[in-house]
Amino acid sequence: MSKNTDKLKQQLVEITDVVNAFKSEAVQLRIIEKLLDLMVDEDRPEGYVPAEKRLSKPATGNGGYVHVKKKPGATKILYQLLASDFFTQARTISDIAEYCHDHYESNFKTSELSGILLKLAKENRLVRLRSQDNNRFEYVKPGAKA
Repeated sequence: MSKNTDKLKQQLVEITDVVNAFKSEAVQLRIIEKLLDLMVDEDRPEGYVPAEKRLSKPATGNGGYVHVKKKPGATKILYQLLASDFFTQARTISDIAEYCHDHYESNFKTSELSGILLKLAKENRLVRLRSQDNNRFEYVKPGAKA
């Protein structure tokens, strides 16, 4: 550890004149950051990818990486349901959230779905009706039975 520290001190002494030639402290900091990044990159093994740049999770056993498939978001799922016959019957937001959980393994809160459903209703792609039974909104395709 002290060997690395001594080496770093020596390298910093060597570059002080170059860094101090810049009047702006911000520029000096940027130069130091770039140099330190280069030094850290040299110490890393070949093929190393920082965690924040990885889109995959480590595979078990072989040391490689496996692509992780992302679940579709609320908007994408609602548009898929809109294209299907799901909205031929009137559905409450909780019905829709439950269906997404059962069929898409997505745990959406009703608040995540409500804004998208309201937008679809304003675009006349869905009709928003207030239920007589429980005073909640139900969504159905235009022209379908409520």
